[in-house]
Amino acid sequence: MRRGLVVFVAGLSLAGCAGLQGADAGSSERALTAAGFQSQPADTPEKVVQLRSLTPRTVLVHPQNGELRYVYADPKGCKCLYVGGEEQYEALRRNEAAAVDRFFAVEGSGDTLDWGLWEIGPR
Repeated sequence: MRRGLVVFVAGLSLAGCAGLQGADAGSSERALTAAGFQSQPADTPEKVVQLRSLTPRTVLVHPQNGELRYVYADPKGCKCLYVGGEEQYEALRRNEAAAVDRFFAVEGSGDTLDWGLWEIGPR
Protein backbone atom coordinates (compact mmCIF):
# COMPACT_ATOMS: atom_id res chain seq x y z
CA MET A 1 0.00 0.00 0.00
CA ARG A 2 2.77 2.45 0.95
CA ARG A 3 4.65 1.62 -2.26
CA GLY A 4 1.54 2.37 -4.29
CA LEU A 5 1.10 5.65 -2.45
CA VAL A 6 4.74 6.59 -3.10
CA VAL A 7 4.32 5.83 -6.81
CA PHE A 8 1.08 7.82 -6.88
CA VAL A 9 2.62 10.88 -5.17
CA ALA A 10 5.76 10.69 -7.31
CA GLY A 11 3.59 10.63 -10.43
CA LEU A 12 1.55 13.48 -9.06
CA SER A 13 4.72 15.46 -8.46
CA LEU A 14 5.89 14.92 -12.04
CA ALA A 15 2.48 15.94 -13.30
CA GLY A 16 2.73 18.99 -11.08
CA CYS A 17 5.90 20.07 -12.80
CA ALA A 18 4.17 19.84 -16.12
CA GLY A 19 0.94 21.32 -14.95
CA LEU A 20 0.51 22.65 -11.44
CA GLN A 21 -3.13 22.08 -12.31
CA GLY A 22 -4.09 20.36 -9.08
CA ALA A 23 -3.02 23.31 -7.00
CA ASP A 24 -5.12 26.36 -6.35
CA ALA A 25 -4.08 29.55 -8.12
CA GLY A 26 -2.54 31.05 -4.98
CA SER A 27 -0.28 28.10 -4.27
CA SER A 28 0.77 27.91 -7.94
CA GLU A 29 1.62 31.60 -7.87
CA ARG A 30 3.67 31.15 -4.68
CA ALA A 31 5.52 28.12 -6.11
CA LEU A 32 6.39 29.93 -9.33
CA THR A 33 7.44 33.10 -7.54
CA ALA A 34 9.55 31.15 -5.03
CA ALA A 35 11.33 29.48 -7.95
CA GLY A 36 12.13 32.88 -9.47
CA PHE A 37 9.56 33.05 -12.26
CA GLN A 38 8.63 36.63 -13.19
CA SER A 39 5.01 37.69 -13.59
CA GLN A 40 4.20 39.66 -16.75
CA PRO A 41 0.68 41.14 -16.87
CA ALA A 42 -1.50 40.83 -19.94
CA ASP A 43 -1.83 44.61 -20.16
CA THR A 44 -2.70 44.98 -23.85
CA PRO A 45 -5.52 43.45 -25.88
CA GLU A 46 -2.95 41.49 -27.94
CA LYS A 47 -1.38 40.01 -24.80
CA VAL A 48 -4.82 39.04 -23.47
CA VAL A 49 -5.62 37.21 -26.72
CA GLN A 50 -2.28 35.40 -26.68
CA LEU A 51 -2.60 34.54 -22.96
CA ARG A 52 -6.02 33.00 -23.61
CA SER A 53 -4.62 30.95 -26.50
CA LEU A 54 -2.15 29.14 -24.21
CA THR A 55 -2.99 26.05 -22.19
CA PRO A 56 -3.96 27.57 -18.84
CA ARG A 57 -2.18 26.75 -15.56
CA THR A 58 0.42 24.53 -17.23
CA VAL A 59 4.18 25.00 -17.43
CA LEU A 60 5.05 25.08 -21.13
CA VAL A 61 8.49 25.17 -22.71
CA HIS A 62 9.07 27.83 -25.36
CA PRO A 63 12.33 28.18 -27.31
CA GLN A 64 13.31 31.81 -27.69
CA ASN A 65 16.54 33.17 -29.17
CA GLY A 66 18.29 29.82 -28.80
CA GLU A 67 17.31 29.44 -25.13
CA LEU A 68 14.51 27.55 -23.45
CA ARG A 69 11.95 29.70 -21.67
CA TYR A 70 9.27 28.25 -19.44
CA VAL A 71 5.89 29.95 -19.30
CA TYR A 72 2.79 29.48 -17.17
CA ALA A 73 -0.42 31.17 -18.29
CA ASP A 74 -2.92 32.28 -15.66
CA PRO A 75 -5.71 33.91 -17.69
CA LYS A 76 -8.29 33.84 -14.89
CA GLY A 77 -6.31 34.48 -11.70
CA CYS A 78 -3.68 37.17 -12.11
CA LYS A 79 -4.35 37.53 -15.85
CA CYS A 80 -0.62 37.23 -16.37
CA LEU A 81 2.13 35.06 -17.80
CA TYR A 82 4.86 33.71 -15.51
CA VAL A 83 8.19 33.45 -17.33
CA GLY A 84 11.39 31.74 -16.27
CA GLY A 85 14.49 30.14 -17.68
CA GLU A 86 16.19 26.81 -17.09
CA GLU A 87 17.40 27.91 -13.64
CA GLN A 88 13.89 28.86 -12.48
CA TYR A 89 12.40 25.66 -13.89
CA GLU A 90 14.99 23.53 -12.08
CA ALA A 91 14.26 25.46 -8.86
CA LEU A 92 10.54 24.73 -9.34
CA ARG A 93 11.29 21.01 -9.73
CA ARG A 94 13.58 20.99 -6.67
CA ASN A 95 10.92 22.75 -4.60
CA GLU A 96 8.28 20.23 -5.68
CA ALA A 97 10.59 17.32 -4.84
CA ALA A 98 11.27 18.86 -1.42
CA ALA A 99 7.52 19.18 -0.84
CA VAL A 100 7.07 15.47 -1.58
CA ASP A 101 9.98 14.65 0.76
CA ARG A 102 8.38 16.74 3.52
CA PHE A 103 5.08 14.93 2.96
CA PHE A 104 6.75 11.57 3.58
CA ALA A 105 9.12 12.76 6.32
CA VAL A 106 8.88 10.75 9.50
CA GLU A 107 9.00 12.77 12.69
CA GLY A 108 11.03 10.99 15.32
CA SER A 109 12.29 7.46 15.01
CA GLY A 110 9.11 5.76 16.18
CA ASP A 111 11.17 3.46 18.44
CA THR A 112 8.88 4.12 21.40
CA LEU A 113 5.73 2.94 19.65
CA ASP A 114 4.40 -0.60 19.84
CA TRP A 115 4.13 -1.20 16.10
CA GLY A 116 2.59 -4.60 16.74
CA LEU A 117 -0.67 -2.85 17.59
CA TRP A 118 -0.95 -1.66 14.01
CA GLU A 119 -0.29 -4.92 12.21
CA ILE A 120 2.20 -3.26 9.88
CA GLY A 121 3.75 -5.63 7.43
CA PRO A 122 2.91 -8.03 4.64
CA ARG A 123 -0.46 -9.70 4.72
